[in-house]
Amino acid sequence: MPSLNAPLPDLLTSSFRRLLAFAWGQTRACAFAIALLSGVAASTLLPGLPVARYDLLVVYGVLLTLLFWLRGWESGRDVAVIAVCHVIGLAFELVKVSLGSWSYPEPAVLKFAGVPLYGGFLYAAVGSYVCRAWHLFDLELVRYRPRSTAVVAAAIYLNFFTHHWLPDARWPLAAVLLAVTAGTSVRFTVRGARLRMPLALSFVLIGFFLWLAENLATYVGAWRYPYQLHGWQPVGVEKFGAWSLLISITFVLAAATRRTADR
Repeated sequence: MPSLNAPLPDLLTSSFRRLLAFAWGQTRACAFAIALLSGVAASTLLPGLPVARYDLLVVYGVLLTLLFWLRGWESGRDVAVIAVCHVIGLAFELVKVSLGSWSYPEPAVLKFAGVPLYGGFLYAAVGSYVCRAWHLFDLELVRYRPRSTAVVAAAIYLNFFTHHWLPDARWPLAAVLLAVTAGTSVRFTVRGARLRMPLALSFVLIGFFLWLAENLATYVGAWRYPYQLHGWQPVGVEKFGAWSLLISITFVLAAATRRTADR
């Protein structure tokens, strides 16, 4: 790593290489999500089969999870976090689908109250990303407030249910989340350099890329919003903010397992 007194071309070259390494590490962290969305896209090209596409994707998601675990890409603790994300995601889907927020229009055997079991793997993929990023970048939290952050994250999750009947509190909750994460940063390593990013900024950046992924997922038919039933349209930009808030739940779960492992 060049010093700050190094010539400007050397500094620019080093920064560019570090940026490429960071992008490659992020791509590796997204391996489960990339494989899952690739499977969803490929399933739309399959000829007529006696098994429903959604049911095939359940099997595919289970096989992916086993592959990542058996290859050592995810530890047993990681798989536990991913499983919890799957369950939390299914609960989220059951409520949202029942209220008509979005739908899974295709038939399936492994489908309950309009929600196919494979829908939980979409949230599991987010859990996989956070866990793999923790390993690949050697993440470390500085001035993290586990209890207050967990309480706010739980309130954010509940608000995405209750706002259908009660006033929507996402903006006040976003402000509280900023307050409890003020001064909290994430240390990570790229090409031997130890870098730092505010935790709140990481939530925003992850939320943005999850919004992009959601656009891709709906394009390949992972699910449909009401305005997409007669032809694909981009996902509303408000979902960017929603993902930036929801990622706090996954992060809290992953951080809790890291603290347990370190004891």
